[in-house]
Parts: sequence; C-alpha cells; structure tokens
Amino acid sequence: MLRIRTPRPVLAAVALTVSLTACSAQAASGPGGGPAADASKAPPAKVTVVDPAAGVPVTVTATGGTISEVKVVDADGGSLAGRAAAGGTRWASDRKAAPGTAYTVEVTSRTADGTESTTRSSFRTAAADKVNKVTLAPGKNTTVGIAHPVSIVFDLPVTKKADVEKQLKVTTSNATEGSWGWVKDYSGRDRADWRPRTYWKPGTKVTLEADLNGTDSGGGWFVRDYRTGFTIGAAQIVKVDLDRHRLTLDKDGRTVRTIPVSGGTPGGDKRSWRGTAVLMAKEGTINMNSETVGLGDAYDKMVDYSMRLTWSGMYAHAAPWNAAYFGNANKSSGCIGMSDANAASFYGAVNVGDPFEITGKDTKGTVAEGNGYGAWNLSWEQWKKKSALA
Repeated sequence: MLRIRTPRPVLAAVALTVSLTACSAQAASGPGGGPAADASKAPPAKVTVVDPAAGVPVTVTATGGTISEVKVVDADGGSLAGRAAAGGTRWASDRKAAPGTAYTVEVTSRTADGTESTTRSSFRTAAADKVNKVTLAPGKNTTVGIAHPVSIVFDLPVTKKADVEKQLKVTTSNATEGSWGWVKDYSGRDRADWRPRTYWKPGTKVTLEADLNGTDSGGGWFVRDYRTGFTIGAAQIVKVDLDRHRLTLDKDGRTVRTIPVSGGTPGGDKRSWRGTAVLMAKEGTINMNSETVGLGDAYDKMVDYSMRLTWSGMYAHAAPWNAAYFGNANKSSGCIGMSDANAASFYGAVNVGDPFEITGKDTKGTVAEGNGYGAWNLSWEQWKKKSALA
C-alpha cells in the first residue's frame, strides 16, 4: 500500500521532465591518465521521467536503449509497481502518483550491445488543496445481516464518479454477484453502495479494497487507500405487517418469533415507511424528540431497545405507553413499537444488517435508497443502472 505524507495546503500542477545521467557509467580518461575510453561501446540510454504529477501514473521513457527495471519509491518506503511497453522503451506505474509525496525513481536500462546503466532522480508532487475522506460501513471484522450493503460515504462531493468507482473492488468468498450504485445520502453527501443481486448467503466473507490514493474525486483528492472486511451472519428476515399489527422474525426460512406491534398513525406525517429497511444500528436507550423529525412537540422521552431503521427517524423499540394498541391499531409517531419484554428479546435476537420487510396500506411511501439502506426497494436492473460504469 502506498503511504502518504501530510498534504500541503495548495495543489499546483506539476510538469517535470528529467533527463538522468548514468550513475554506473565509467568515467572516461583524459590527457592526465586514467582508464581509456572504450569507443566500441554505445553511449548509455537516455532515460526521461515524464510529467510526474499527482493524479497521473509515473511514466519513464528511454531512447537509445530499453528499460530493464524501474523502482519508484516514496519517502516512507512505499513503492509504485508498473510495467514496460512499446518494446521496452516506455514504462508506466499501475497506480497514480499521490499528492504531496516525494518519490525516488531508479531506472536500469540496456543498450543494443548489452551495456547496462542505472539512473536515479527524485521529484515531489504538489500537495492537495482539498482532501476527500470516506466513512465505511459495515465496520471492519464485524458480522452483519444478509441485507447490509458495502457502503461508502464521501466527505466532499464526487463529480468524477466513474474514476472513483474504477478504484473500488469488492471480493467475496463465494463469487457473489453485485453492483455499485451511487445515491445521495440522507446527509446530502455522495454515497456509493455495493449491493448483491439478492440477499447475501450466510457465511460469506466480504472484502473491500478502495485503492483511492492519488485519485481526484472532482471535489477533492484522496491521499490514502482504504481496506475493510466483514462476514455475513444468520439468514434472518423481519416481516412487519402494519395492517395486521404484527411482526415476525424468520430465521433460515422458519418463523421463530411473532410479536404484536403498533405502527405509525394513519392519515398524516406520523405514518410509517413501507418497503425494505435494513437494521442500521442497535442504539439501546436513547432520547427521542419529535421536533428533530419535524413532528412538533409530540414527544420527548427516553426510549429503550432502540433499533434504527432509517436516517429520518424510524425505529423499532419498546413503547410501553402504547400498550393498548399492540396487535390491534397503529398509533405511534411512525416507529414500530412493542412491549418491554418483547423488545428486550427481539433486540437480542436481531443483527445489524437484517432486513425489515414492511407492508401496509396506509404508509407515507417507500424507504428511499439514501434514507438508511433502501437499495433493496429497487429491482436488480434499476440498481445496476446507478453504477457510474453502467
């Protein structure tokens, strides 16, 4: 992995062409004595490092010979691998040069008569004026439910989505089919999610390699790579029938829990969302204030066993104040409420990443892709079209 030095505040274009001198060539003799020049040997190849700027590969050319080996190393010991082309007269790094980084280039070249020489030079790329960073989900080395996507939220805008997506690689232990899709996160930031075609298979091991170092997002440069990996847990699906006021937990295709619930009050802004929501977090006991979700001063209380389903504020949680309605009416402010006892056992049974498949006649719409993990509410064909490389 290429490691990055601390960036400087201003990004300037760098266009540097360096002609290098053979370090291993023997000195010619002069009138004062010394080794005699060998006129039969060809002069060493002329080696040039072309435009070593941030965001482009390091390129080396040779005239009067071919390139045998190139080593590009940064000040921290990280290296840029590459390959030769054009019959050995041109070499380019596989990765782009990163901003604000000092590199040393060592080139071994060979002339037609077999004479080898080594040239060395160094350069520094300009620092990034804006640095883009990411937030990854799920967390590294976690175990999550069968509906959790690989999700990347970007701190700064991504206008060069195709360039960024090309640097993202998801690997699975069982060749799971999936696709990237770009959505607008509920926070307003750009987000890329990788969703399988269908729910993950339990036990799948997933790895993300985001080789973003040296990539320009259009809103800022990336100055590091990212790695994460997680495992898929049990095949659990939560089904919420708002018309029947009932929640069921299915595990491996078999119903293991049935809980009477009360959903959002029909006929207004307190209705629940429908469609597939994904359990984003188990937040425990939290303060819920209706004013934070645009419902005036309807409530302000501490709520136990809180399980977040959307960024807009829909949870499943204990709601003992609504006990009269469990199983027979929807009278909440949009959340899925249940008794303390049922909430406690259900909280312990579900995993972050479990899908909640919510149905009901009177809801306020389908969970959007960026309002939590709503990608499952699109068909596979619709989702694939959200890739910047589609």
